[in-house]
Amino acid sequence: MTQAFPKLLTFNEFIEWYPNNDKRYELHRGVIVEIFAPTGAHEKVVGFIARKLTVEFDRLNLPYTIPKTALVKTPSAESTYSPDVLLLNLDNLDDELLFQKQSTVSQAASVPIVIEVVSTNWRDDYYNKLRDYVRVASRREEMGIPEYWIANYAALGARKFIGNPKQSTIFVCELVDGEYQMTPFQGNTAISSPTFPQLNLTAQQIFDAAN
Repeated sequence: MTQAFPKLLTFNEFIEWYPNNDKRYELHRGVIVEIFAPTGAHEKVVGFIARKLTVEFDRLNLPYTIPKTALVKTPSAESTYSPDVLLLNLDNLDDELLFQKQSTVSQAASVPIVIEVVSTNWRDDYYNKLRDYVRVASRREEMGIPEYWIANYAALGARKFIGNPKQSTIFVCELVDGEYQMTPFQGNTAISSPTFPQLNLTAQQIFDAAN
């Protein structure tokens, strides 16, 4: 659901408007979008991925955390997202001016990995967020998150992404020379993560978590 306003909102206007209720909202290029309650399967996948990453960064004693709710503000467009799984680098949060009061980060150094679990709004994950999380060579103001996962356990979306017939797919998008290189993982293929090279996780394990 989108919220109708007479003009596009800035981030500051969005934060000032943000109601104190149990609902979640994002700002998509100046337009407020309500994030509807996810399905149980979606939440099981989110929890499973978060647990696996937590085990990994604990094992490596890295200064990371996964917040329950936090926002990612992309600088070049008035877009602010609430990712399904957001890995934060605690060592960089002192440099995040928006974090203490607004739980918002805007620097790539704060976000080693961002993960979106695909639902019916799959176009946002494959187009808008893919565009806004990346740094394009000609637009240095873009955020440039180094690793972005698109976890499509339900095989939703266009066949050009997940094949014909459609197949459940995990995409790991790695930032290389200012562009995301998208690598698909299906079935029992081990997921290759630039941030966690020793991660022991297959695509099928993520898909099974939805059951």
